[in-house]
Amino acid sequence: MQHPSNSAPASSDVGAVPGVTRDATAPATRPRRLGRRFLLPGAAIAGLVLVGGVIGVTALLYPILPRNVVMATGVEGTGYADLGERYRQIMARQGVQLKVLTTSGTLENLAMLRSGRSSVDVALAQNGLTDPQQSPGLASLGTIAYVPLWIFYRGPEASREELGHLRGIRLSVGPTGSSMRQLALELLARNGVDASNTEFLSFTPAEAAARLAAGDIDAAMMLADPEAPAIKQLVVAPDVHILSLTRADAYVALYPFLTTVLMPAGYADLAHDRPPADVRLIAVKMSLLVRRDLQPAVQYLLLEAATRIHGRPGVFQKVGEFPAAEGTDLPLSADARQFYKTGVPFLQRYLPLWLAVLVEQLAITLLPLVALGYPLLRMLPAAYDWSVRQRIATLYGELKLLELSVENHRREQPAALSDLERLEHRVAHLRVPSSFAHLVYALRQDINLVRERLLQAPERP
Repeated sequence: MQHPSNSAPASSDVGAVPGVTRDATAPATRPRRLGRRFLLPGAAIAGLVLVGGVIGVTALLYPILPRNVVMATGVEGTGYADLGERYRQIMARQGVQLKVLTTSGTLENLAMLRSGRSSVDVALAQNGLTDPQQSPGLASLGTIAYVPLWIFYRGPEASREELGHLRGIRLSVGPTGSSMRQLALELLARNGVDASNTEFLSFTPAEAAARLAAGDIDAAMMLADPEAPAIKQLVVAPDVHILSLTRADAYVALYPFLTTVLMPAGYADLAHDRPPADVRLIAVKMSLLVRRDLQPAVQYLLLEAATRIHGRPGVFQKVGEFPAAEGTDLPLSADARQFYKTGVPFLQRYLPLWLAVLVEQLAITLLPLVALGYPLLRMLPAAYDWSVRQRIATLYGELKLLELSVENHRREQPAALSDLERLEHRVAHLRVPSSFAHLVYALRQDINLVRERLLQAPERP
């Protein structure tokens, strides 16, 4: 008769042991893998929750791109409102609505930017009127243009060659409280012209141009762009001339925020030779100022618009001269410095602005998580391998204890064989990666080896 250990198995179940009756409590077949039905939906839900959490944290820490931005420009008739309109059109293409406010000038613009109750985010400002101590919450995006100080007068040409020659006349020096009036009065005082000997009038550039052309006043001083309507009207008006400052360099030496510019003869009207000779003017540079907390994407958008608007050549500037990385009154913002080094960020070149901002903010949020998670992810395979080996080693330990209990006569052979069968059933249903299959097969061989030893050992009397 064949030995029981060599007899055919009673069934085809994995883990069936020749010569040993299966424990009734052991399952006859492999259990159904119910978890697979829920694995993919569960992973999808977990992924959605994770992505939603990351986006929520990003939106909380880094506000999404603002849809409305307010820009303060300047006095009517100086061309600043038209300049703001050009910014508005460019920013609207990226889905940002720019509201343009006309003001009395740089002083009001600075006050609105500094005020926590004001909605102004960006403003045009002439240099020489603030500093980091007065405006700690503001930053510059750079200089964008020259703004000349125009001095128009009526009468014979060359009858007034210096500011001192404006004494005793009716002179418009700009609206009360404007930066234009502040600069004009400072320069006039240097030349002995004050309210005691001259009639100072407070007209806007548009009003001053109309009154000067009509002969109601004798002269007008104004800070304005050469393309401003008031300037274009006066440079060709009959009997109105531009005062050319022969001592312009002296003013620049006294006031470092000033610079000299030159309008060539015939620039306004070649046919009628207007002006008939080169005109030396002094000018201030205009800067684009923002709140320090203005979102970087909006700052980049403003700088890109400034490049398109101010990068062209003009009567006082060369192509590409503006915008310039100059923090004359206030330091450049960190985003402005980066813009002048590398230009528009990579994502903003190829993606819609809102999408580029979202991706950048997600990257900022995820980078710390990746920095922490990457080493952990690198450790996960090793940790998993260790856990699988530990499970197999635990089963080996149980097998060894079973073998020792029989050898030391602490357990009867039938009971040991029953325990061995249950152990083999567990091993047969142990789920491990294919790379560990050889360890499972080795364990099953060792179980068979122990079984043979138990069956061949004589029973204890």
